[in-house]
Amino acid sequence: MRKFAVPVAIAVTCALAVAAIVIASNRPALLLSAPSASTSTITPAILTSGDAIVTRKPDLAVASAGIQSEQSTASGAQGDLAAKAAKLISRIKALGVADKDLSTTGYWVGPVYSQSGQTITGYRASEQLQVKWHNVDTVGKALDAIVQEGGATNLSVSFGLADPKSAQAEARSLAIGDARAKAQAMASAAGVRLGQVIQVSDLSSSSRYPSPISYGAAQSVPTQVPVGELNVQVTVEVDFAIA
Repeated sequence: MRKFAVPVAIAVTCALAVAAIVIASNRPALLLSAPSASTSTITPAILTSGDAIVTRKPDLAVASAGIQSEQSTASGAQGDLAAKAAKLISRIKALGVADKDLSTTGYWVGPVYSQSGQTITGYRASEQLQVKWHNVDTVGKALDAIVQEGGATNLSVSFGLADPKSAQAEARSLAIGDARAKAQAMASAAGVRLGQVIQVSDLSSSSRYPSPISYGAAQSVPTQVPVGELNVQVTVEVDFAIA
């Protein structure tokens, strides 16, 4: 038995070796690397923020004109509103407002309830239009026409810039300069030299508009709407390397 055991053991060992080679040859290659010490290194830097405000005269007025109707039936309220809307839209277009500058921002038809809330006393329909007026110096006359001749029952207006990108770009450049000045002061105080910019982030870019002007019943004197100025504000965050 011992004579046969040795060859059998050798054969089994060889078979296992061959199987191990076959299995190893079929496994996908794995690349293992030790963590690099440089990946955990924190680059010394100075983090600052900068702010800037650029002032511009508005060149765009945005008016919101509303009309409404209240009737005993929903169809009656809707029909009366349609007639009022046609009159208002016709007057707005007669002022020279292009189709692209006139849009509907709200339309509603619904019941009107009694004080107890149990009974429907009628139906109300309302529509809100948005008008873009590009000649801000004559916006008062336009508002008078919309209310007195167009029949708008409520109106508000705000001002802005038709293309705010140039003002935003100027404010952004000034904000980065403000951040650099702060970083330079911090570097001098710390006794180090300011290096190159690592990262810049635009945290906010907004325009501060004058408060909307509410406009109620028809006026007997021309409406005066001072345009004033608006501020375009930008805030940035800048990371500077320490040289």
